[in-house]
Amino acid sequence: MNEEKKNPLGYESVNKLMFKFAAPSIVAMLVSALYNIVDQLFIGQAVGTNGNAATNIAFPLTTACTAISLLFGIGGASCFNLSLGSGNKKRAGYFAGNALSMLVICGVVLSAVTLVFLTPLLRVFGSDSVILPYAKDYVSVTAIGFPFLILATGGGHIIRADGSPQMTMICNLTGAVINTGLDALFVLGFRWGMKGAAAATVIGQFVSAVIVIVYVLNFRTVTLSAKHYKPSFIVTKRVASIGMASFFNQIAIGLVQIVLNNSLRHYGKLSEYGSNEPIAVAGIVMKVNMIVFSIVIGLAQGTQPIESFNYGAKNFKRVKEAYRLATVCGLGVSLAAFAAFQLFPRQILSIFGSGSETYYKFGVKFFRIFLFFTWINCLQPITSTFFTSIGKPIKGMILSLTRQIIYFIPILLIFPLFWGIDGIVRTGPTADVLSALTAIFLAAYEFRLMKKEEAANKAE
Repeated sequence: MNEEKKNPLGYESVNKLMFKFAAPSIVAMLVSALYNIVDQLFIGQAVGTNGNAATNIAFPLTTACTAISLLFGIGGASCFNLSLGSGNKKRAGYFAGNALSMLVICGVVLSAVTLVFLTPLLRVFGSDSVILPYAKDYVSVTAIGFPFLILATGGGHIIRADGSPQMTMICNLTGAVINTGLDALFVLGFRWGMKGAAAATVIGQFVSAVIVIVYVLNFRTVTLSAKHYKPSFIVTKRVASIGMASFFNQIAIGLVQIVLNNSLRHYGKLSEYGSNEPIAVAGIVMKVNMIVFSIVIGLAQGTQPIESFNYGAKNFKRVKEAYRLATVCGLGVSLAAFAAFQLFPRQILSIFGSGSETYYKFGVKFFRIFLFFTWINCLQPITSTFFTSIGKPIKGMILSLTRQIIYFIPILLIFPLFWGIDGIVRTGPTADVLSALTAIFLAAYEFRLMKKEEAANKAE
């Protein structure tokens, strides 16, 4: 019996598999997004607008952690499933072990670099003298937890690839519940402010990381030993090449955040809103939108084992079916989010604390215009993950860079020259449309290639 017939990824209903893998992936991504949102909720109530602005200043570092997690987590998971799909079970163990090792190593390096260069980094991210003390209080603690965050997030993808998506969900939920409970205790109870929120986050991440370590010591599909964890240049290079699209997508998000923060500070000073309120608003809007993106990315990641395994087994019909299902579900989620952002922007902002009338005026405008095309945002991450899953990282990487780097940043630098801070607001929908059209074109072209290969296989 061949691997395709033995493994449920090769024969079970795609709908059933999608639900099995996507639900835990969505929870995992939501928890990752909620770590920051929960902090911002408590900080907004206890510290105020400056505290919210500080968490937005610190956000590129969280994005860097997510980028590393996806580089080796998604890369390792995809290589692991591609190897299983092609029948090479022995090689699969090295992909999982090397990915886990690199998650830990990179987490320690990022933590050290952040703590050594903390102040200059925060200034580059857009902090002024008013926000800097709040940001330093927050990041000086959260940086200690970077290795735990990276291992917990990236390791969750490896666990999911091993056929245990529920354990990934448990891992992330446990950390999130601990974080939320300690946030209430440290920030509202003990009045520890920014440092209290940061400490709650680190403790939650530590517990999640411990759960990952316990699981990988009892891996299901293959038995992992010391030789699998020993870094190999060839294995790590392959893992990184597959995870590169997801990595660059997150790095692009972080770079956009830095440019956006500095642009909002500059053009905010020239407007009625001031420099700090637009930064606080943008942070809230981007993180709320991250909830939607987390669901969409979770859907995409839920199809990853299905697409990888069946592409390796040359079962292109199931690959197409998985992509189509993720796209339909993603469009449904995005349309619901679009309606909420258009109808209830002020109410959403109020959840994160109060502000002046100009704060709400800019916030409502930013929600409604900046996220006007959020309903087609799902196409870019789903298609980018699709290319990663089938072992074509270059196409995935190019697509992951379209919205943030190729379209967003140039437009962000040009539009404000004509419309001031309103130009920043109009950048979002313009970049969204262009990146969605690019995703449609690349996906359609890839499916034509699959059709030709399918016809050639039948002719043999």
